[in-house]
Amino acid sequence: MPVYVNSLETAVPPTILVQPQARDVFAAQPGLTRLGSRLVRTCFDSAAIDTRHTAVAELTDGGLPDRRDFYDPDSGEVLSPSTKVRNDLFFTEATKLFIEAGKAAVGRCPDVEPADITHVITVSCTGFFNPGPDYKVVRALGLNPAVQRYHLGFMGCYAAFPALRAARQFCLADPAAVVLVVCVELCSLHVRTSNDPDTIMGSAIFGDGAAAAVVSSRTPAGPDAALRLDHFETVLTPVGEEAMAWNIGDQGFEMVLGSYVPHIIEEHITGALEPLLAREDGLTGRPYREIPHWAIHPGGRSILDKVEAKLELLEEQLRPARDILRDFGNMSSATVLFVIKHILSQPPRQDEERICSMAFGPGLTVETGLFTKVAPLRP
Repeated sequence: MPVYVNSLETAVPPTILVQPQARDVFAAQPGLTRLGSRLVRTCFDSAAIDTRHTAVAELTDGGLPDRRDFYDPDSGEVLSPSTKVRNDLFFTEATKLFIEAGKAAVGRCPDVEPADITHVITVSCTGFFNPGPDYKVVRALGLNPAVQRYHLGFMGCYAAFPALRAARQFCLADPAAVVLVVCVELCSLHVRTSNDPDTIMGSAIFGDGAAAAVVSSRTPAGPDAALRLDHFETVLTPVGEEAMAWNIGDQGFEMVLGSYVPHIIEEHITGALEPLLAREDGLTGRPYREIPHWAIHPGGRSILDKVEAKLELLEEQLRPARDILRDFGNMSSATVLFVIKHILSQPPRQDEERICSMAFGPGLTVETGLFTKVAPLRP
């Protein structure tokens, strides 16, 4: 029985960070060494990012002049609020995005009403509260209070795939199931100034965003291309546990993003793809570029460079990932869904087009998915 993403919608906070302006602010922070300041400029300039969105409105000039938890506009200093202050803002701002994205996804399905939703899966690794975002979505969207609710927390950049996989399994177990998946990440809440290269890299690439999908076994009937969820696989690389991690500190969550991560991905990417491509006859052993679309999580420019070179993909096959990185940065779990939506929005060349997708996270974990883009029904 096929299972589809019947709609996929995204949302972002209204405040925009312009990369050169953010670079100049972070490079001028007190306490930076001369080397630290050079690293800031190098990381920001080489990130291949033009803009990002943030839920911290005070990070931009004229954002919130009466609030000075994260940034002092008079001194130009990036402040270091406690984890509680950051998480309190997550509660307020993430709730808005969970609801906005969820409403948009349900509203985009012409044959799905809020009462039809049977399961809600929410995803985030950038904050916590309870009753959680799953509860907030049920209440705000007027869903059946008996809907089954699940929250996947603190998994990192690959978490959209376990959520979609679980949604697919619910639909296979119950053909009447309609699952709403919502990923929201406010990475910018945890930005800090530091001489540490990992911290600097985090401040240079992470942004905020949300994505929501309605998953069901219903035949696609909407105006947009649908996504058939064909196969998922998970692989843990034999190295990399220390190279990528996400920890809770007193002044926010702390990212470990070692410079060797792109090399680990380069070394192990073909092995990570083997079990996925083996799920279908005829895919193993073929040139990777023969799969038309590649939805790669843009964890950073160097990761995309390594993937493109190692798999010998065409430049155009990485364009959706690079476009999302350029315009939004790395939004953790929501990012790969932005890339998939980019691919779905392109005019279809055929009624069905294959998509191979990958996301990377702590562990080092590699999540892969093989999907099919299904063209909208012709009137």
